[in-house]
Amino acid sequence: MTDQPAIVLRPASDEDAPRIASLLSDEGYPAGPSDIVARLDRFAAPSAVTVASIDGEVLGFIAIHVMPRFEHGDWIARILALVVDPGVRERGIGRLLMAEAERVGREHGAVFVEITAGHHRPDARRLYESLGYDATVTSYLRKRL
Repeated sequence: MTDQPAIVLRPASDEDAPRIASLLSDEGYPAGPSDIVARLDRFAAPSAVTVASIDGEVLGFIAIHVMPRFEHGDWIARILALVVDPGVRERGIGRLLMAEAERVGREHGAVFVEITAGHHRPDARRLYESLGYDATVTSYLRKRL
């Protein structure tokens, strides 16, 4: 029996920008490395961007924004992006990144984590629901400005 290399979670850095841009572009959200560097600069604590890597190769990332709610005196964590390389899905990387989002949220006093998943991404929806996320509590509306 051979040991699998360990998945390492760490804060994203500017050096990760080309890989993050590639992963995001492959999911239909075109971005270049300079776009990602600019976006990483906007994600200071309590928000975070975390990458998952094996042997130094970035295989996925998650962007988490922690913010106060106005209607209550507490905080929430919102997952803004979660992408795992299609070639390594079903290896638990998405679950690890989701657990990291929950850890970040708890660390900053968030009472819950929320995430949106398009109907065109049924695998993502199944993952979130398997982790206890309730798909019946939301109504998501959007208007382009």
